[in-house]
Amino acid sequence: MQIKIQASPLLNKWHVAGVTVAIGLSGALFSAQAAASALEQFKQFVASTQSAKGEFVQRLVKTDSGTVKVSNTSSGTFVFSRPGKFIWTYQKPYEQVLQADGDKLFIYDKDLNQVTTKKLGNALGSSPAAILFGSNDLEKNFTLKEGGTKDGMEWLEATPKTKDTTFDRIGIALKDGVPHAMELRDSFGQTSLLSFTNFEKNPPLKATSFTFVVPKGADVFNQ
Repeated sequence: MQIKIQASPLLNKWHVAGVTVAIGLSGALFSAQAAASALEQFKQFVASTQSAKGEFVQRLVKTDSGTVKVSNTSSGTFVFSRPGKFIWTYQKPYEQVLQADGDKLFIYDKDLNQVTTKKLGNALGSSPAAILFGSNDLEKNFTLKEGGTKDGMEWLEATPKTKDTTFDRIGIALKDGVPHAMELRDSFGQTSLLSFTNFEKNPPLKATSFTFVVPKGADVFNQ
């Protein structure tokens, strides 16, 4: 199956995309007060947010001879319910849906009219998606460290404890108690920046919201 470049870096455990993307926080020193604020906001967000929805823009960032270049911009919507239920919908430049019902992950490519299914298992726990979609025991899978203040937001740095991951560090920016951005960096120096807008906490969701229905005529591949 051919999966286009906009596949979410949040789901790297399943290698959805042909490229693995990420970004880390710059190595600057920040005050303990700002760092504590980031950690407090994050823990409060996880504890108080059972579900959420919003919009995102995803950008792939590369550094070439010291010059930062932004490419492969995509955008769409998301909705999730903890733990492990989510719909990550790419609307531009290609239509693609990544959906999980708590048991399986479904990847639907509209252009190819193909669906790939994968067992969700325990993979969510140590992937970047766990920060938004996972359970409340994030410190079991990540080492959390305050990242300070940047661009008017409080940053938190999460380092996966497992070695079975392509990401070195994960940064999450919070303001007013909700995530505004995520930065992911891998060992190849590739960077992905996710920015969130219209973030709504605990919206009313139907029990069937995350039940995947195979589109008419679509080919289905089980992995």
